[in-house]
Parts: sequence; structure tokens; C-alpha cells
Amino acid sequence: MFFGVASLGPAWDGYVFVVAFNWLWGVVWLLLCWRYRQANFSVWPKLLLVLFTLLCLGLIFLSYRTFLGVEAGVAFLSTCLFAKSLEAKNTRDLLIVFNFALFVSASLLLHSQAFWMALLVFAAFVMCLLGLYRIQTGLFSQPQVRTNQLKNDLKQIMKVVAIATPFFIVLFMFFPRLPPLWAIPIQNDQATTGMSDTMSPGDIAQLSQSSALAFRIVADMQQLPSRRALYWRAMVLDQYDGQTWRSSFFNQRIKHVDLGTQPVQYQYLPADEQSQWIMGLEYSTPQERYLQLYQDDSIRPSRLVKRNQPIQLFWLGRNAPNSVALSQRELEFNRKVELSRDPKTQQLAQQLFTQSQSQPEQYIQTVLAWYRKNDFVYTLTPGTLGGDRTDQFLFSSRKGFCEHYAASFVMLMRYAGIPARVVVGYQGGQWAPDGNSWEVRQLDAHAWTEVYVQGKWQRIDPTAMIAPQRIDTGMQDYMAQEQTVWGDENAQAWRLQQFKMLKNVRVWSDYLSYQWQSKVVGYDAEKQKSWLSKLGLNSSYSYVLILMLGIAAILVLYVVVYWWRQLQQQTPYQRHIRKFQKQLPPHLHKSTAETFQTWMQRLANHVADRHVFEQALVLYQQMVFLEQMNKGDLQQFKKLLKDCAFALKQAQKNL
Repeated sequence: MFFGVASLGPAWDGYVFVVAFNWLWGVVWLLLCWRYRQANFSVWPKLLLVLFTLLCLGLIFLSYRTFLGVEAGVAFLSTCLFAKSLEAKNTRDLLIVFNFALFVSASLLLHSQAFWMALLVFAAFVMCLLGLYRIQTGLFSQPQVRTNQLKNDLKQIMKVVAIATPFFIVLFMFFPRLPPLWAIPIQNDQATTGMSDTMSPGDIAQLSQSSALAFRIVADMQQLPSRRALYWRAMVLDQYDGQTWRSSFFNQRIKHVDLGTQPVQYQYLPADEQSQWIMGLEYSTPQERYLQLYQDDSIRPSRLVKRNQPIQLFWLGRNAPNSVALSQRELEFNRKVELSRDPKTQQLAQQLFTQSQSQPEQYIQTVLAWYRKNDFVYTLTPGTLGGDRTDQFLFSSRKGFCEHYAASFVMLMRYAGIPARVVVGYQGGQWAPDGNSWEVRQLDAHAWTEVYVQGKWQRIDPTAMIAPQRIDTGMQDYMAQEQTVWGDENAQAWRLQQFKMLKNVRVWSDYLSYQWQSKVVGYDAEKQKSWLSKLGLNSSYSYVLILMLGIAAILVLYVVVYWWRQLQQQTPYQRHIRKFQKQLPPHLHKSTAETFQTWMQRLANHVADRHVFEQALVLYQQMVFLEQMNKGDLQQFKKLLKDCAFALKQAQKNL
């Protein structure tokens, strides 16, 4: 298949990985509920536990053929975690389980650093902290736990996380960033949502029913072509066996190009971190060394690694060389046909070629006009073709998607002796919600053709003759406006409503993921240096200084907040007493062991007139013990304390 999961084996691998994460989640959650419900618990028989563990390890090995690597390793660790939780018998075992679960949950970020994965890891992190908190409070040993205890514990954990978050932010922003020390390799049979090197009728039509994001472009779109000319190239398919188009060995040679003058730089960010194909704009060349440009102008990595950083590309565009010299062998290969197939198509090609006076340029226009005049239908449900597929499509069904038109057009060219080939990739796209990046989705998948005329490959898109709105306004708008493209009339309205309902959710979800990748995951040493240089910080010493000042500022803020909350918790008469004490010399301050009555009696011994101190004491006892306190009493108590302070100052002067 051209798009989608390449094989059933890797798909099963991804399924096992999801099961491994569900194990981690289930282990922590069940263990918490278990411990909250009971103190005494039964232990599984050791033999059953051993058999269960061996069975799980065997399934992991059958799925991955190894215990090494990211996904197999995480699945192995999850099995060990589950087995350990089943035989946990004391506090020490619980500490091991929850700390081990913290490690396993963090290892999930090796598989993906997407926003949704970060949320899952954070949830597992909170649950592990919840278990460790319960161990420290000692309530696991209690036979009964209050029903609202879990809620209170979660509140305490989130309070701790909130307190620690500002420190994480400061460290994230100002701690010196290190360049990548390693890259996570992708297994050779690893599944990716994307392209293989083949195409059969219906493959792209299936993909175009998905609104999932394919890749994102960050660039000044004013310097790039208009939407109609935005052809994001994947590769060339020039070998046909009657059913499937493939890429030949001619396209596997490395190509070297001169950047020329003033190439346009743009960034390509794939939605799939494990994508094997770079959908560069036509006439683009890579900047990274691990990417290679091939003879068919496709861009592919020389080694497969997880990549969540934007890829730098150059668009040669207007300065790209037009002429391409093909060898005689290449010319013959791109004219290759099997005369035993499609007799009607061969007859039509000869007829139209003769009608065009054997002129290739005129013949191309004649064929395009023939498509336009013969009531062809652009649809996502073209039906199944068999036997002489090109004949059936051109003379029977006349319903197809872009791959049908591209493949049939190439065959019409080749039957007339003109070199032609199919090109696959994406066409068009749309602005992101913020207008700062360009989104290309799976529904923008497209196939077009290239014809070798006058010493150069010329792009010809026969779909533009059948559904010009698809090229002009984009596939997303076209599908919303032209309901007939869905095909099945019974499911037509439902599919359209489903598309509209999910559209906004999908767009904003992808935009959130992009911001996460760009602002958080993509915050590397270069971005940190660029951002801090705007603040005038250009050295490592300034980084350390601002880091220390930031941490100190957070600590001071916390102290101020704690002091303010302590004041808020005091009653009004306690605040008056605190202000009164500040006016006294240190040796007259109230000691911790003294009551208010004892303290006032001690202070009264330093003055001749004790009457004001006795009045203050009587009013204090009335407010505290009899709970008779109103605004007038508070004002009177404040005045008496002020008189006491004045009396003490006068006594100190007389001494």
C-alpha cells in the first residue's frame, strides 16, 4: 500500500507498546486502590507468578524478536513492574514498585515526546507520588481509610507539584542546554504512518479521507509559490507491472546540486517523528548532513532516527536548472509499456497523437482536453478495477481519484512514445490557526505526472482538468463544498457532518502539539542562546547568575506568601498584640512560655501606674474567653495597648 501502515507486524508492535503503557497505568492505579481498601492481602502463588512472567516475556520476544530497543525495552520493564507489584508484601516492596514505576513512566518519553504522551506520563507521575505519599503517612497499615482520603491526598500532591513548578520553569529556561548526545534509532521494520515505494489504485483515496496532520511548514509563504503551485514532492514512481507503480533503481542515485544565489530557506516538521520521507517543495535540497537528495528529487534520511525538531530545507525554485539530460536507457525505461495490455488505450493514444500531428506539446493538451470532454468524475470511492485497468478506467467507470488520472495519463503518454512518470506527495495545504505556519494534512495527498519534453521534465496534473477546485482551494474546502466526492449517497451526509465536526478539534489539537514541539521539546541550545541574547545575556556566567537570581526570587516570593498567609490566619486582636510587641525593646518581648496575663503582669512591674495594663488584660480575657468581641472592643484594645507602650517608654526614660 502506498500510504498507511506498511505491514501487520509493525502494527502489532505498536499495539504491544500501548498494552505495555496500559500495564504501567493499571499497576499503579490498582495498587493504590488495593492499599486504600485493605491492609492484609493475599500473595499470589509463586509458581503462577513465574509462569505469568515467562508468558509475558515470551510474547514480547515473539513480537519484537529482541528485548533491546525502545519499545521492547519498555514492554520488558512493564512486565517486571507488574510482576513485582503482584508479589509486594511490605513497605520496602511498595517503595520499590512506586519508584520503579516512576522510571518506567519516564522511559515512555523515549518513544514519543508528543503533548499527549507528556500528559500520560504526568498522570502516571502524580499517581506514583500519591502512592509514595501514602506510604510516608503510614495509613497503608490502617484497617480503614476515610472515603475522602484519596481526594485529600491528591490535593496535597498537586500542592507540592504546584510549588515545584516555578523551579522547573526557571531551570528549563536558564539552565545551559546541551546538544543532543544521542539519537533514538528506528528499527528496520518499524511501522510509520506514511509512504512506501509503491502505489496502487485507491491508496491515496483512502488516505484522503483522513484529516490527520501530515507535516507542517514554517516559512515566509510570500517567498514560496501560490497554493495552486505548492506541490510537496515525495518521490517518483516510474515502473509499472499492470497493477502497482514502483520506484526504479534509476531514482536511487544521489544527486548533487548547486544552491545558486539566494535560495529560500524553510522548515519542515513532520507529524510523525518516525517518518521515512521528507515532503519537500519541488526543487528543494536538504541542509542537514544526514539527509540525501536523490535523482528523482526525493529527500530521504541516510539513517532512520526519531526526529522531533524542524528540518531545514532550501527551495531553489526560480533558480533551479530546467534541463535534465537522460541517458538512452533512462529514456527507454520511461517509455516502457507492455503491448499485451490495454488495447483500447493504445488505440486512443495513437489516434490522439496523430490528431496532434505527432507533436508532444500539442498531444499533451489534446489528451487533457479529452479528459475534460468525456464526463470523468472525481471521487473518493472509484470502485475496484481488474484486468486491463487503464482501459476499464478510461472507457468504463470513468470514476477515479488523483492516482487514477495520473496513472492513466502516464500510460497515454508512454503509448505515444513520450517518456512520462508518476510523482506522489501532497498538494496545497492551509494556514494554521495562528497564521504563522502552513499545515498539510493527509487529505492533501496527491499524485501527478511529469512528462519529458524538450530536454526537461514538465509537471502535468490531469486532476486539474477534472476537479480544478481541488487544486485552487485545497482538498479540505473541496470536500466540504462538493458532497459528490464522497461517493456513497447513503453515507454521504453522515460523512460530511463527521468531517465538519472533527475539523476544528483536529486543527486545534495539531496546533497545540506543534506549540508543544516548538516551544518545549524544540527548546534547544540555539533557541536558548537566541532568546537570552535578546535580554543581554551572552555568556555562561550570565546564565548561571540569572539562574541563581531566579531561584532566589522564587524563594523570596514563597517566604513573602507564607508570611502573608500567616498574618491572614491571625485574629485582629493577635495582630494588635504583634504590633504592640514590635514597639518594645527585646527584653520586654513575650516569651513562648508566657501567657498573655503573665506577660502583662511582668510589663506592669516596670511602671508606676498599673491601671492601663489591668484594663487591657480584662478586655483581652473578655474577647478571648467570653468571645465578646466587636469593632468597638477592638478599637479600645488597640488604644489600651498603645497607652501601655507609651507608659513603658516613659518609664525607660525616667530610668
